[in-house]
Amino acid sequence: MRTRTFQPVLATLLLAAALGFASSAAWAAALGRREVLPNGMVLVAAEQRAVPIVTVSMLIQAGSMLDPPDKPGVANLVAQLMTQGTKSRTAPQISEAIEFMGGALGVDAGQEITTISLSVLSKDLDAGLDLMADILLNPTFTPADVQRKIQEVVAGIQRDQEDPGTVSYQAFMALLYGTNNPFGRPVEGTEASVPTITREDLVRFHEAYFRPNKTILAVVGDVGAADLTRKLQARLGGWQPGGPPLSPPPPPAPLTKTVVKTIQRNVTQANINLGHLGITRDNPDYYAVQVMNYLLGGGFSSYLIAEIRDARGWAYDVGSAFSPSKYAGEFDVSMQTKNEVADQAIAAALAQIRRIRDQPVGDQDLKDAKAYLTGSYPLRLDTSRKIVGTLGSIEYYGLGLDYVDRYPALINAVTIADVQRVAQKYLDPGKYALAVVADLTKAKIAP
Repeated sequence: MRTRTFQPVLATLLLAAALGFASSAAWAAALGRREVLPNGMVLVAAEQRAVPIVTVSMLIQAGSMLDPPDKPGVANLVAQLMTQGTKSRTAPQISEAIEFMGGALGVDAGQEITTISLSVLSKDLDAGLDLMADILLNPTFTPADVQRKIQEVVAGIQRDQEDPGTVSYQAFMALLYGTNNPFGRPVEGTEASVPTITREDLVRFHEAYFRPNKTILAVVGDVGAADLTRKLQARLGGWQPGGPPLSPPPPPAPLTKTVVKTIQRNVTQANINLGHLGITRDNPDYYAVQVMNYLLGGGFSSYLIAEIRDARGWAYDVGSAFSPSKYAGEFDVSMQTKNEVADQAIAAALAQIRRIRDQPVGDQDLKDAKAYLTGSYPLRLDTSRKIVGTLGSIEYYGLGLDYVDRYPALINAVTIADVQRVAQKYLDPGKYALAVVADLTKAKIAP
């Protein structure tokens, strides 16, 4: 269960906070300070007194990549059940408490991390932190709740199979990573694996990976540094470090040939994902790759949009992305197009990939790309939720609290030669994974 309840007063104050952050000339002022607490948890916090709100994001290295190999879905079930009851509170009591404050409390599992989110008025911070600490430290995972949540997750997996875009993307990821690699499987697990998960699996996972030395706590809002540390120490000071060493899965081997997966559905639009492995976030070419991808398929006037949508009219929704994380990364061209022109749209996308590899981009195009990427960056900091997310990401990837100040220079340093170099290094139109969900009687997809 994920609770997201905002009363009008809190929504209004959040908007005011957003306007205050967006108007700040010194972005770095919003990035605050870093502290390692005695139990090993890293705190990154920004004091903002303009409005009485505190937003908290706890990033725990307890994502689905740590699921038992034979039981995908454990991390997700743990996250789903943490708000379903603790040693001292029932699920309705947790929900009623956060609703009474007009705040929000939720837990989400991803591939690498599980995130606990909290937003409250500053006058309710003590009560909000009490709730957050309780669901973190004391979930009960009762057998009845486990079975009920398993049924809900399985039903959600079944619903996902009715969405052609989801089916295509999941097939694409399985082609890239393989179904034995957690990055090749949905975070939720599979219809076959989830029912095999037991309460003991959940307790064991929570005990092993929910540890302060594997945790980043990002906080933005109306609370002073000393006061915040005191409040955290009172609630989490007894949370003990430990757990096994982090063991991310080994990276998969790059594709040696093009692999294709086609799936029949009675749909009017073919859903297409095309690409290959990409880069991790620590790659030194990260910024050049971001500029290159903006020109290829990430921008409003990118090669893919100009050719496939504007010139051909084959797809309204088309684009490309490099999606790096700490331990994985992929390059993906995604689009929806009429079944009858699916093969032509795929060929056109490959032609644009070859174009950016073979032909230097124009000087004005590069200037426009840099202007957009640097000019739009403040939009990542225009709400307290975005700022707290940025703080957490900066710490997770080891970028340094001056990263926001350095970002424009990192983008502006990219040259035309850099764009072509990384296109040639990280794009391969000859060896790629292709997943298509379409009416295959109309969409003729070459194997």
